[in-house]
Amino acid sequence: MRVSYNWLKEYVDITISPQELADRLTLAGLAVDAVEEVGAEIENVVTGRITKIEKHPNADKLVVCTVDVGQPETLQIVTGATNVREGHIIPVALEGAKLAGGLQIKRSKLRGVESQGMLCSGQELGIEAKLLSPDMAHGILILPEDVPIGQDAKEILGLNDFILDLDLTPNRGDALSMIGVARDVAAILKQDLKIPEPEFTEGEEKVQDLAQVDIVDQDLCRRYVARVIKGVKVGVSPMWLQNRLRAAGVRPISNIVDVTNYVMLELGQPLHAFDYDRLKNHHIIVRRAKDNEKIVSLDGVERTLNPDMLVITDEAGPVGVAGVMGGLDSEVTDQTTSVLLESAYFHPTNIRRTSKALGLRSESSMRFEKGIDINGCLRAANRAIQLMQQLAGGTVAAGVIDNFPAPITEKTILLRPQRVNWVLGTDIAREEIIDILCRLQFKVQSQNDDLMVTVPTFRPDISREIDLIEEVARLHGFNQIPETLPFGPSTQGHRTPEQQLVWDVREIMTACGFFEVVTYSFVHPRIFDMMNLPPDSRFRNVVKLQNPLSEEQSVMRTVLVPSLLEVLQRNINRRNKEGAIFEIARVFYPQQGQQLPAEVPVLAAVAIGQTPKTWNQPARPMDFFFIKGVAEQLLDTLGVAGATFSRHQDPSFHPGRCAQIKVNGEVLGVVGELHPNVIENYELPERAVALKIDLQVLAQADRPVKQYQGLPKFPAVERDLAVLVKQEVSAADMLDVIKKAGGNLLRHVDIFDVYQGTQVPQGFKSVAFSMKFQAPDRTLTDEEINQKMERITKNLTAQTGAELRK
Repeated sequence: MRVSYNWLKEYVDITISPQELADRLTLAGLAVDAVEEVGAEIENVVTGRITKIEKHPNADKLVVCTVDVGQPETLQIVTGATNVREGHIIPVALEGAKLAGGLQIKRSKLRGVESQGMLCSGQELGIEAKLLSPDMAHGILILPEDVPIGQDAKEILGLNDFILDLDLTPNRGDALSMIGVARDVAAILKQDLKIPEPEFTEGEEKVQDLAQVDIVDQDLCRRYVARVIKGVKVGVSPMWLQNRLRAAGVRPISNIVDVTNYVMLELGQPLHAFDYDRLKNHHIIVRRAKDNEKIVSLDGVERTLNPDMLVITDEAGPVGVAGVMGGLDSEVTDQTTSVLLESAYFHPTNIRRTSKALGLRSESSMRFEKGIDINGCLRAANRAIQLMQQLAGGTVAAGVIDNFPAPITEKTILLRPQRVNWVLGTDIAREEIIDILCRLQFKVQSQNDDLMVTVPTFRPDISREIDLIEEVARLHGFNQIPETLPFGPSTQGHRTPEQQLVWDVREIMTACGFFEVVTYSFVHPRIFDMMNLPPDSRFRNVVKLQNPLSEEQSVMRTVLVPSLLEVLQRNINRRNKEGAIFEIARVFYPQQGQQLPAEVPVLAAVAIGQTPKTWNQPARPMDFFFIKGVAEQLLDTLGVAGATFSRHQDPSFHPGRCAQIKVNGEVLGVVGELHPNVIENYELPERAVALKIDLQVLAQADRPVKQYQGLPKFPAVERDLAVLVKQEVSAADMLDVIKKAGGNLLRHVDIFDVYQGTQVPQGFKSVAFSMKFQAPDRTLTDEEINQKMERITKNLTAQTGAELRK
């Protein structure tokens, strides 16, 4: 919310500087982000009238203007502007003037003709192009005909002002208006609030004879006020009105439209002006839209409506989207002579949903979303009618159409002064509490030791006693509340088991050399094709967004690896050709009969290239064995018991280099090298490996408590065993046989060599195992070790077809 300091002073006698006011407002809960001094750089710019325009003798695109600036002698100014005419009143930078951006004007010659100043555009005076009409956005600023010449342009254009940029909390919708801010300023400074009273004259025609309003859906429109003014003349607004709109960041359009915007900024009540003669039978109907009903909004865009949206219609069809934007067919134009003015209350949640669904957010919808004063509709309509009659002439129809099916009364809340001081830790007197609330225009009555506080409807955020206590605190001054130590019972914070697991996983992955990334939960549907997933894959059943930011982010992801591959792809495009990254996030699956999807936490990791070379370790490729080792390290560090790896077929992974991880018979995840098609789809230069783990399954896995074990007292015996087996026999199966045959005496077994070559028959491989035997209570004999080795060899032969290699 942009608040003009000069405009604010019309409602409150402000005796402090803009910066001090900003500090006081911030301490009172209306945070001021910045104070902008408008026109601080502008000097020596006055208003002038162009009395004569002649062609430049030496340049086709330049003209020579004779300008009257209220001095005895006229000025000769050369310009290339094409939008100026004789008689125009414009801002003129005199010799020595300073403009926005530090530009200083000097007397000069342009193509041999002396120029004694410069005609100024709005941007050269610090006015943004978007706040100017299209013909002046890139040309000279043309001022209204009634502007006196020779005056300081800063004063005429409202550039001698300060703008307070407020960062409001969502509950303070009342502060989205000058009166709302002025109310707090008056309370802070203990000054009177001056609210203008609407005064205008009415004609003999009655408004009930001229128009009709029917509210069909009263749950979405709780009040609709309409007034009619006939015989208006649409034209340019006076400078004071244009200046105030620009100060608030609103572009002036015409006197009628500008009045509706001005009153919205002043009172916080959005208004809309319809061309009365373009409304069929002058009949306003407020109803839900029909399915696929169309309307062309004021921005010229055809919009498709649905029954969840509220529309304003006449007997022919929609003329406006309630609370968001009016329709093009009924807009006020230069030919408009009669106006029907709308001032209504629409349901905040419905307006927000409509605004988001249409991708259309306006100053009006923003105020309706936060909640307006339902009892302020009539006042705003009368204020607008007063200004329309004042600026555009016309006759106001007698009376008002006020369709208010269920009037709302002010709520009364019990406030206990002792409770105020107990909550705040203060000693504020009862009289001061009453004074603060009265300064905020609350009504206060005593009830024994307590107070009965009636809250006006312009403060819908006040509904409980604690809200009133907050009001007392902010007006008393948060900085005046004494510092006290907390008291009462306290508990030590700790992570839940699920949070601790995520924390541990993050630490382990980082220790393994992976970098954590965070990606969007929204993805493009094409990722399923890029990941080689078949048409019937369960991962293609996604949650679709109703109003996506773009097609690139139109569905909720069911797989996490594609997001990481996109990160790798961006890094590779920037010549970072190696990397290992991971993400812990949620994937989303639709639930039958449920409105919300199932959110499953998962870990995904991808790697490409080689591990970094260190002083004691050479670089090695991040291949299948690397990523499998990471998975084993993760499970081992977490203490997960019973995890197994088995050969697996996954369409996203290489058919011969993929393993499924199981824990207690339940699938935990997948690890392996990505399919060549996936590598090609993501334009990766070489092989990449990936890891997927379901953290829900991991959280439920057995994780025995680690216990202390003393150092062994008796020596271990190591034996090696090399066997020949068929290539299709997996190492995991062989290890399982060895562990079972070795029993309790077998403390450790590793594969230290796998060989296929000329010394091994075709279709076979040589696998060598290193085993360590040890007993806790004695030194093992050769006979015991030989028995174990014989049993291991026998079982390998029987169960895997292995032959002892000689």
